Amino acid sequence: MEQAPNIIDSDVHNAIRNSKDLIPYLPRAWHEQWLSSGPGYGGGWHSPIGVMRKDAVPDDGGIPGSDPAHMIRHHFDKFGIDYGILTGSGVLGISLNPDTDYATAVASAYNDWLVETWLKASPKYKGSILINNSDPAEAAKEIDRMAKHKDMVQIIMCSGSRMLYGNRYYHPIYEAAERNGLPVAVHPGTEGRGISGAPTPSGYPSKYLEWHNILPTNYMAHVNSLVCEGVFEKFPKLKFVAIEGGIAWLPHLMWRMDKNFKGLRDTVPWLKKLPSEYIREHVYVTTQPIEEPSHPDHLNQIFDMIGGDHMILFSSDYPHWDFDNPKMALQPIRKELRKKILVENAMALYGLHTKPAAAKGV
Repeated sequence: MEQAPNIIDSDVHNAIRNSKDLIPYLPRAWHEQWLSSGPGYGGGWHSPIGVMRKDAVPDDGGIPGSDPAHMIRHHFDKFGIDYGILTGSGVLGISLNPDTDYATAVASAYNDWLVETWLKASPKYKGSILINNSDPAEAAKEIDRMAKHKDMVQIIMCSGSRMLYGNRYYHPIYEAAERNGLPVAVHPGTEGRGISGAPTPSGYPSKYLEWHNILPTNYMAHVNSLVCEGVFEKFPKLKFVAIEGGIAWLPHLMWRMDKNFKGLRDTVPWLKKLPSEYIREHVYVTTQPIEEPSHPDHLNQIFDMIGGDHMILFSSDYPHWDFDNPKMALQPIRKELRKKILVENAMALYGLHTKPAAAKGV
């Protein structure tokens, strides 16, 4: 009898061990550029504690998250994780490189490398199709190409962008996502970098802490745009995953959107429901970095305000510095919701209803 998974981690960062590893998958015209400048969308703010966990370095050295076998032992086996959705590391902002052709080529090479290096290493790994959203037509072709691989379970792009994601410029991406039955995920970390705009409407933060604190505002802007521009009316089967952007901002955004919609609905005549209804039907958020109020039960109250227990996915953010242990992170959350977050919601979203073959009976 097939067993259901126990834990699905929706945000696991796999890294490219050496820049030369991508060369076999990249057209020769781009070799020198990749080896000399990599993704080429610029640096970010300095973190005094680094970005990666020091104890996540593979046994033979190298970048944390760069060894598939070590990650299974150090993360999956240690915490009983059945599936991890790989979200990449170091290339997520490729859409912010000013050279669109180069960015498209690198995204495609990364996807081929991901299949060969990670998805073939263990059935516990599931992939995210990296796209260059600065060229939606080519991004749609890449989605169609990679969606044929059974272990690719979503599309991923950075949350830093030149335009808000509800803009019709991006609609070919959503059309391809819906056509292939894949959710679209966004991940933070590139706000204010490359060809994106400033990370806040009033400019640039000075410190890493200041920048890190304000990341949810970009998620609010994208979700607001997706709803108000009618993306979920035009693509009614589309699902949108806001990874690593927090959760507590959702009630405020829902309330504000619903209130203003009642007085300004003539400006968005394509919307047939309250904005909050579109959010509950189409948007998912992840637990890491979950807010930690002084009174833990306030978190449960926030979930009640959202009114969508199905919308929340567990994520560890391994191997980043603010990683969340699945045995500890959800303790303040009411017991009946924990299983939904740990596994059931991701099972439904990604179609992962049984344990991977190699893990059955373990």
